[in-house]
Amino acid sequence: MKDVALLSTVEQVDLISRSEISSRELTEHCIDRIQRRDGEINAVVTRDFETALINADAADSAQAKGQVLGRLHGVPITVKDALETKGLRSTGGAVELTDNVPERDAAVVNAVRREGAIVMGKTNLPRWSGDIQAYNEIFGTTNNPWDLSRGPGGSSGGAAAAVAMGFTSFEIGTDIGGSIRFPAAFNGIWGHKPSFGVIPTTGYLDHVNGGVNEADVNVFGPLARSSQDLELLLEVLKRNSPPWVPQLRSAPRDLKDLKVGAWLDDEFCPVDDEVREHLEKVVGELEKDGVVVDRDARPALDPEEAAMLGLWLVQRATSQSTDSDGPGHRIWLDHHARREELRLKWAEFFDGYDALIMPVSFVPPFAHQQEGDFGTRTLFCNGEERNYIDVVKWTVMVGMAYLPSTVPPTGLGTSGLPIGCQVVGPYGSDKLTIALAGHIGELMGGYQPPPRAL
Repeated sequence: MKDVALLSTVEQVDLISRSEISSRELTEHCIDRIQRRDGEINAVVTRDFETALINADAADSAQAKGQVLGRLHGVPITVKDALETKGLRSTGGAVELTDNVPERDAAVVNAVRREGAIVMGKTNLPRWSGDIQAYNEIFGTTNNPWDLSRGPGGSSGGAAAAVAMGFTSFEIGTDIGGSIRFPAAFNGIWGHKPSFGVIPTTGYLDHVNGGVNEADVNVFGPLARSSQDLELLLEVLKRNSPPWVPQLRSAPRDLKDLKVGAWLDDEFCPVDDEVREHLEKVVGELEKDGVVVDRDARPALDPEEAAMLGLWLVQRATSQSTDSDGPGHRIWLDHHARREELRLKWAEFFDGYDALIMPVSFVPPFAHQQEGDFGTRTLFCNGEERNYIDVVKWTVMVGMAYLPSTVPPTGLGTSGLPIGCQVVGPYGSDKLTIALAGHIGELMGGYQPPPRAL
């Protein structure tokens, strides 16, 4: 029988609701896994197990009394350290907030607590969530569960590693340049970057005085072990207070009726042979299952321009963490206007297609790199040295356009490491991208625990 900690959130909630396992038992089991297995991973960096067990007992007592239970009743979770968590140290990975203990929860943390989730601790990330790795001066380095010499992706690297290892029922990631999508792909789990604005992002610690405003491009979204979990968590996390409550259209009943494109490689950011071959295999499995895929489908835009514009917008959105004055507001408005023109190009493309399959990273999970920064580091691809900044080009061009993107686990590449794809759709089509990614994940074997989790 599969370890209960490696089951999906939906399955865990069902077991608790039918009293086949108590919240106390599940929470104790996850705590034990963290204590025994997290030493070499270093994912859960702040822990409050005593309070978690008290809350688990309260959850079991409420259930015994027949009280109405939330949709996440009794499941133990960890929270990315970029999210304000009431009464629990929350640092954003920055030494300036080493001893920061918030007096309030981020909106998304409050949402999952309202539905009965039990917070056990916080997970690691890079300083101010600003890297495709997960290390900082306070807590050190998080390692990839599949290969300790490599990073788990970032910035939600500790969060994704915790999900992959069965330390937590699910996690909530943040994504401004790929910080949900890289960790999902690099750890072999599910991740969803929602359409911009669907989920509230207050309570985000991306600079010393962070938490109040909602930054451009940035989104929060779930990391989990099944697509059903993504569907559930999207409903739990999305805005639910007037005047704006998102109305997301349903996914079609028959996915084989979808018009799907595949953009797997491009001269603007050439993809490593291992990644390209794996993504070709993914598309091939989808075609064998009866879904027609157009491998020549492309939006009518310059991807290099879209990626570099996206990087510029991300840099401006994160400028409070870098103490950079940046350009004047008029210049930002000009760039924003160009972004809106590119968004129209994406919308025109999605008039003819329902979804587009794209790479997440142009390389497989890469070795730890802590010297230098985005501007000076390099990565090797097909024997060629490439700028580190290339790693975010496929994700930023999607994020800056506010589009939803779901990453399914698609198995391992020839190197034995997870490789993911992103399923991108038109604005507001979150349920469609989750459904199609769910189908792709099922075809490719779904979530598979790393050997260190077994």
